[in-house]
Amino acid sequence: MRLLERMRKEWFMVGIVLAIAGAKLEPSVGVNGGPLKPEITVSYIAVATIFFNSGLSLKTEELTSALVHIKLHLFIQIFTLAFFPAAIWLFLQLLSITPINEWLLKGLQTVGCMPPPVSSAVILTKAVGGNEAYTCETITTIKIVNISIAFKSLPVPPW
Repeated sequence: MRLLERMRKEWFMVGIVLAIAGAKLEPSVGVNGGPLKPEITVSYIAVATIFFNSGLSLKTEELTSALVHIKLHLFIQIFTLAFFPAAIWLFLQLLSITPINEWLLKGLQTVGCMPPPVSSAVILTKAVGGNEAYTCETITTIKIVNISIAFKSLPVPPW
């Protein structure tokens, strides 16, 4: 009975293990153009469903209280957009003296500068009992800041 209780408590991890095992046994189900149509279901339907469910489960008071915690938002923004990319850069400097493929290092640099995916941030926060309101607000802010930085770094069109 103890194992069943533990599995109920860790339902998310059990689901991940089952999904990985299913993908290993029958990988053709999840390929582009396969029966699950991941190019549509994952890209559009899953992300929209996650945000919709998160929005339905959040109370307006929770969202309002999450907005006023400026120090928390600043900490997360600085950690995500400055500290972590700097730490990855230092790590890449160490790895550059090894025989690791140059393109692998470039890929790590790219991933190190990207914010966490919205869907996984919300799902993992919910799975560990974290504050979803903070997560939704912070991820949204990070995305807006990233878009602003990206547009500011683009060259101005000549017209």
